[in-house]
Amino acid sequence: MTTKPQLKLGSHLVPGLAAVALFVVMAVVFLGASFPNPQGFAEGANLTASIAYSMFNLDFGTVEGESMLVAFEIIDLVLVAALVGAVLLARREGAGGQMRTILTDGGRELKRTLFDDEEGDH
Repeated sequence: MTTKPQLKLGSHLVPGLAAVALFVVMAVVFLGASFPNPQGFAEGANLTASIAYSMFNLDFGTVEGESMLVAFEIIDLVLVAALVGAVLLARREGAGGQMRTILTDGGRELKRTLFDDEEGDH
């Protein structure tokens, strides 16, 4: 016989409630913000050169690049954080918290662990 799921109350609900509260605050801020009208760039403006010039603080570009430079740096930080997160998730740890090498040794260490083989060659 199946039973209905029951809500367990306790301290593990606090992170969920904090996430909902943060979502509500961010939604209110985003919906209440006023954004300027979008503007285009001049005909024939070289955006790539303007961004490069603004990175090196040179005044040769035809487009102001400070706002684009900030967006570029924010994207850079997000991508670096994603890369570090992917590396941390890809690591494998054994039962004792020790890093386990599975493929770099041809699987010999794993075979020794699984079969208690002294030599690992059989």
